[in-house]
Amino acid sequence: MLTTMIRRRGAVAGLLLSALALSGLNTAANAQEIAVSHAQGETNLSAKPEKVLVFDLATLDTLDALGVKIDGVPEGPKPQRLAKYNSDDYPKIGSLFEPDFEAVNAAAPDLIIVGGRSAAKYADLAKIAPTIDLSVDAKNYLASAKANAETLGRIFGKEEEVKTHLGKLDTSIAALQEKAKSAGKGLIILTTGGRMSAYGPGSRFGIVHGDFGIEAAAPDIKVANHGQAISYEFILETNPDWLFVIDRDAAIGNEGEAAQKMLDNDIVHQTTAWKEGHVVYLDPADWYLAGSGISALQNAVDQVSGALGG
Repeated sequence: MLTTMIRRRGAVAGLLLSALALSGLNTAANAQEIAVSHAQGETNLSAKPEKVLVFDLATLDTLDALGVKIDGVPEGPKPQRLAKYNSDDYPKIGSLFEPDFEAVNAAAPDLIIVGGRSAAKYADLAKIAPTIDLSVDAKNYLASAKANAETLGRIFGKEEEVKTHLGKLDTSIAALQEKAKSAGKGLIILTTGGRMSAYGPGSRFGIVHGDFGIEAAAPDIKVANHGQAISYEFILETNPDWLFVIDRDAAIGNEGEAAQKMLDNDIVHQTTAWKEGHVVYLDPADWYLAGSGISALQNAVDQVSGALGG
């Protein structure tokens, strides 16, 4: 009888130990998962995905700066520092607008990242693998971009690297904001196919005003993804102290009249910006393609700050 009781107690103890062991494994497994909030909801994924496909150039820019391995990228133009991703070393998974679903499936990714131009394909891609949308909020551009960088740092264990990059960015922006206080008013325009559009506060390029601190020469410009169509006369009437120009055709490699040639005319010559030598041709690939990436943002701040001088 005593022997039977001892055996039963031993069996119970064994079961308890097994249960605790399994509990520990589950806890460890759960600890490897994180919930990622993004523009289209929340996605649970592994803390360090092994195979990553990127459909957003801002995200590609940030991951490249952090040294994260990328296993698939979209075809098409990229900033020069990201030109290596056009080589055959990096599988192509479609365009920024249209995924190659066969290639995506074949890659068997652990994580897919979309944003901006590719955000519309989120639902379709999420059926294949865990997907997050890192589109930026134009009305809170800098804060949104920084939050995305921090999200990527958390996913890939690069929190300290992100902190270093953002610290440098904050310092640079603070210095730029001081210069902006006495810089006068600015106008942001984009040229493409011989046409021009203007962008104001709260727009996709409104960081010049909202975060860099340069007063808007035309604060009532309609906020739209493609800006507000304008004429040379509009630029003269607005008469900005600074004219910031993004050449879309140059960014995407299209044939078209260069922004410098378009603006070199008798009407624009009458503006304060032209007379003072304050027409700034912003890096088109950084501003139009990779805008909210860590390196693109730092370059944008440095270029505008350098133009303001002081």
